[in-house]
Amino acid sequence: MEYDDIKIGQVVRSVKGRDKDRVFIVVGIVDDQHVLISDGELRRIDKPKKKKLKHLAIFNAASDEIKERIINQKKINNAFIRRELERLGVRSRD
Repeated sequence: MEYDDIKIGQVVRSVKGRDKDRVFIVVGIVDDQHVLISDGELRRIDKPKKKKLKHLAIFNAASDEIKERIINQKKINNAFIRRELERLGVRSRD
């Protein structure tokens, strides 16, 4: 499975673990097998979840605004992440 195209701001869905079927945004890349994800609710931006790529389904949607803010080290809050997920039409089903 190829994960070379994963990037910050990418929308992903968890397919394994307690957070199964929840939708997140990639807020950091740890290495070639792990990323940091946040949804602004269960996993807040100040404590993102480290998750293996093989436990994620990658969506075609991405938030350029979040990517831009993280790269430029601008402030991101949890409400902003929730709004971006809503704007992209991929909110989690609880």
